[in-house]
Amino acid sequence: MSENYFNYFTEVEEHFRRARGTGLFLLSPLDWALIESWKNSGVPLEAVLRGIDSAFARWRARKSKVRAINSLAYCTQEVLSEAQKLDGVAPAASAPAAPSLCTLEELRAFLLRNAATVRSRGAEYAEVAAALENLAAEAEIHYQNLEALDQRLTVLEEKLVAIARTRLSEEDMLAARRELDHQLRPYRSRMTADQLRMVEKQFLDRHDLEKAGLPRLSLFYL
Repeated sequence: MSENYFNYFTEVEEHFRRARGTGLFLLSPLDWALIESWKNSGVPLEAVLRGIDSAFARWRARKSKVRAINSLAYCTQEVLSEAQKLDGVAPAASAPAAPSLCTLEELRAFLLRNAATVRSRGAEYAEVAAALENLAAEAEIHYQNLEALDQRLTVLEEKLVAIARTRLSEEDMLAARRELDHQLRPYRSRMTADQLRMVEKQFLDRHDLEKAGLPRLSLFYL
């Protein structure tokens, strides 16, 4: 199965909605954190989609359906199982190239827009803003290798999170942790300790950036 590296989020979201069989359904912050943890762990998109299908098939086979599947976290065990099955399977040598994520001008505009937003949040973010502006100035070079660029952006985003976290009050941090615990409670038994740590990190990073009014820098959000 060929895939566009940057289609990961939208493919998972759309597949989950189709499997659920309902109309409008908004993924929760926990769901987005879980998708990001799978992506960062290198779980193949194909494994995630197969895992979703497997989880829904198992749920539909149950005689008693107490509740609907309202979170991707329900599919965690099946996704990991499918990832293990795919481990070591080589991709087809003749797989077609993925379509381009964006035009050069769209990439430059994305970098400059984020740089402006970051700079507007305060002097402490000036270094990250300058780095984004430099990347925009060299957009034509980075456009040749978007995955390498995304790695650079991930490092810059981690810097943003670290700075933003120092500005949060103890009450803000406690409220975020309580919300995370509330959302995770029904699914903790379905996740490994490593999964839980990664989902918690992604959830809290996302919360801290949103609280500070900072953008996500990854090209996944372009």
